[in-house]
Amino acid sequence: MAGNGIASIGECMLELSGQAGDNWRMGFAGDTFNTLWALHALSPDRPATYVSAFGDDPFSRDQIDFFGRNGIGIGSSPIISGARPGLYAITLTGAERAFTYWRADAAARKLASDPAALAKSLENQALVYFSGITLAILDEGARKILLDAVAAARAAGSLVAFDPNYRPRLWSNRETAQAAILEALGVADIALPTFPDEQMLFADETPETTAGRLGRLTGEVIVKNGEQPALIAVNGNALSVEAVHVATPVDTTGAGDSFNGGYLAARLAGHAPADAARRAHRVAAAVVQVRGALAPFETLRAAFDS
Repeated sequence: MAGNGIASIGECMLELSGQAGDNWRMGFAGDTFNTLWALHALSPDRPATYVSAFGDDPFSRDQIDFFGRNGIGIGSSPIISGARPGLYAITLTGAERAFTYWRADAAARKLASDPAALAKSLENQALVYFSGITLAILDEGARKILLDAVAAARAAGSLVAFDPNYRPRLWSNRETAQAAILEALGVADIALPTFPDEQMLFADETPETTAGRLGRLTGEVIVKNGEQPALIAVNGNALSVEAVHVATPVDTTGAGDSFNGGYLAARLAGHAPADAARRAHRVAAAVVQVRGALAPFETLRAAFDS
């Protein structure tokens, strides 16, 4: 039987941002961690677990310490001797960002190396969340272990949410990505795709096309589309929810991830899908007005409750 916790599975990386000359600010971020950060801020009474694999180097220890200081545990995630976290740098043109990655040998690629530990980390969770990036950093065998563990958590009562979050450079080819993402949707209760990603991966013509296609696999679909309305489709019934326009965004890095966190926090709190999407839009709008992917908890809570 599911408990009260929230678990997010994936890769949290070292983030270099805020370049000022030759100086950079280092933090910690990654798509599924960004979502958990918002979820935890907005659901503070629920134990939060980031499920991954970590190195034993000083950067990995700092990362785990950072999680702990902010009330986020790592469950039974393995610590891999000699491994280290991945790294990425954000460069901005205005508010639009570009990323450079160093992640080929990141510890997180071993997150399914101990199936028993992975299953234990997902026990007694009210919500389990993962993404297409989680799938992409794993080999085929590890993806199967992950999806089996998620399916088992779902069978035990956990709500499962999935964001396809397609990033072509992480996949060997388009067909492999399509197959893996469709399989993941088969174990999910809530899908949180972004329309341009789905258009690129599946050649969807409109958000309605995406909602219809995913709705055949998953009962609740929220199609994000930047500053355009989000399309909510629940059991075949669709409606649009307007986004919140931000005239001068500072950094759009964590917008979609924080939307996911706001939406899922609202759904866990009992809000209807449309209200959850409105709250999620407000959270995303607040996040693009700060630098980096992780907004202060107080900023997220104020936007969610406004």
